[in-house]
Amino acid sequence: MTEIKATKTLKVRVRDKHAAQLREASRAVNFVWNYVNELSSRSMRERGRFLSAFDIHKYTNGAGKDLGLHSQSVQAVADEYVTRRKQFKKRQLRWRCSGGARRSLGWVPLKAGAAVWKNGQVVFNKQHFKVWDSYGLAGFKFRSGSFNEDSRGRWYFNVVVEVDRQLSPGQDAVGIDLGLKTTATCSDGDRLESGRFYRDLESALGTAQRAGKKARVRAIHAKIANRRKDCLHKFSNALVARCGVIVVGDVNSLKLAKTRMAKSVLDAGWGQLKTMLEYKCDHAGTVFKVVSEINTTQTCSSCKQLPDSRPRGIAGLGIREWTCCGCGATHDRDVNAAKNILALGHERPVVGIPAL
Repeated sequence: MTEIKATKTLKVRVRDKHAAQLREASRAVNFVWNYVNELSSRSMRERGRFLSAFDIHKYTNGAGKDLGLHSQSVQAVADEYVTRRKQFKKRQLRWRCSGGARRSLGWVPLKAGAAVWKNGQVVFNKQHFKVWDSYGLAGFKFRSGSFNEDSRGRWYFNVVVEVDRQLSPGQDAVGIDLGLKTTATCSDGDRLESGRFYRDLESALGTAQRAGKKARVRAIHAKIANRRKDCLHKFSNALVARCGVIVVGDVNSLKLAKTRMAKSVLDAGWGQLKTMLEYKCDHAGTVFKVVSEINTTQTCSSCKQLPDSRPRGIAGLGIREWTCCGCGATHDRDVNAAKNILALGHERPVVGIPAL
């Protein structure tokens, strides 16, 4: 297998005894964010132009010493603000609150070289942080990263490192049809059954919410998210390991989340699965495509026609198997759709290949 250099983000948990000093640093980060937010908004009102990250650095130069932050963290906040402002196309972003019901989760960004591994600890801004090292961080050179807090008050150290990328030896090509009863169905018949992660703990969650046990509510939500993430990771890892081409339908989970199927759609985690497949395929050198899934359920994968016997609309959702009246082939509804999605992934570009 060929080894190629690639970047990867590692996430390790920070010991709880460092939570207080990280919360203090995150309050300083929030102060810088809100200052930059007001500065950018004022520049737009008075001069009619947005400030670039370079412009903002002039105003925040030297602020790190007074706030107890690393100078590169102050610069990273400004860079992140400009990136998000362009992404969301807004004149002013949301304020970061350090207290109250709308408190923002802690975040302390850092740039390459700001943190190092020394004596079994992460050294950042002249402070030492012990972590549960599950990756062997001594073998990596840290690049950019951040300290992040979750809803339960636990802190994590996320850092980008350079690793030797190992290309997947898999040669299979599969199409994936996303659904609710079965989260993912592959064109070769492999399935990821619906885990019902939220549904299984819904009653316990409701009991904790009615009792006002906020810590218990957060713990149940974390358990649901962790179970879903673990299942999707295992499925996507196995898929990338054996495949050279993966094609997925472009089902929009955000739109379906506004319908009566919202709970089931969000519980399935389609968007999370597609995100995992995308970055894992990129790391393993596997081809990943997202294609339109219009009529993939109704089209016969054998004769490529739209027969009169096909399942149609909402009334046809209960039809799991059907027989094509044109060629006589019998199809499993989801496998047939997955085969059509794979066929779309193999099609050539409509405009052809441009001349060099």
